[in-house]
Amino acid sequence: MGYKISDVISYLEQIAPPSYQESYDNATLITGDRTAEVRGIVCSLDCIESTVEEAIELGANMIVAHHPIVFKGLKSLTGKNYVERTIIKAIKNDIAIYAIHTNLDHVPHGVNRRISDRLGLLDCKILQPKRQLLSKLVFYVPEPEKDKVLQAVYAAGAGKIGEYADCSFQVKGMGTFTPSAKANPTIGESGKAQEEQEIRVEVLVSNHVLPKVLQEMRAAHSYEEVAYYVQSLENENQEVGAGMIGMLAQEMEGEGFLDYLKAKMNLQVIKHTQVLSRKIKKVAVCGGAGIFLLGDAKRAGADVFVTADVKYHEFFDADGSLILCDIGHYESEIFTKELLWELLSQNFPNIALYLTKVVTNPTSYR
Repeated sequence: MGYKISDVISYLEQIAPPSYQESYDNATLITGDRTAEVRGIVCSLDCIESTVEEAIELGANMIVAHHPIVFKGLKSLTGKNYVERTIIKAIKNDIAIYAIHTNLDHVPHGVNRRISDRLGLLDCKILQPKRQLLSKLVFYVPEPEKDKVLQAVYAAGAGKIGEYADCSFQVKGMGTFTPSAKANPTIGESGKAQEEQEIRVEVLVSNHVLPKVLQEMRAAHSYEEVAYYVQSLENENQEVGAGMIGMLAQEMEGEGFLDYLKAKMNLQVIKHTQVLSRKIKKVAVCGGAGIFLLGDAKRAGADVFVTADVKYHEFFDADGSLILCDIGHYESEIFTKELLWELLSQNFPNIALYLTKVVTNPTSYR
């Protein structure tokens, strides 16, 4: 029995949870039947008509693309533009289109890590960590079964802080309760007040795994009614967010770095601000339109910020603090298709995987 489209989606959403995407985004299954068996997957940056045609020719019935072909709601499907024509062609030929966009931008092993790796950056960190992605789970458990319940919530994804796992805070105390006549207590008797030595346990939980953590906590706990509460946190999640910053193995002159950047990213041209006299060591990157991170790059002490889609007046905002480089949207993210292929090949070695050969760059240079 082969894999279903839902299996591929489930794996990708573990890699880059949909909850990490921006509010304007549409990282999801755009066309296709989740229950269909996968015959082959095309990995691409964009999904347009020619990408769908390529999938048909290859006998593949799924396209995993970085950019969603549909961002806004469609009120008709008449083929009047390339978006509608792509969707119609995919539906007619039973091609599933799945987009994994800003959620893949925001994970530490995603788009910006791929750029950082191509540039040989070391000690990479998220440039702008996201907030409101973490919760604190507090629950109470009889002391003898503390370890059992803790292991269950750890296995479900709780208790992770950066490079540390199985993190918790614990306090001993006395729990009191009186079971009703309808209760079926594990400890104590109906109608009688009960005191029990308990442990108060606190763990951090990423919101996207919180439902699973609560489910496993209840399953491992002996109490009929588990006492717990969840508190949303404003803490930054250092493992999730926009952009990335790291260090070159060796510092370079400004002109030398631009040549290096051009070679490593296979660029025809770079738009950039004035080359500074100081050496280049710390480099910030953001695939796609990342000018919103310019302030973060400055505050982090970056010597260069590499991104795309910079407008004329936005180049002035560099203000001599760093070299601002616009390498093109397509050029900054084209290696994402290789990242997708590698991720899928690690988990689905028996599925035919293809790197698209279609050049979807809408921009030409001469």
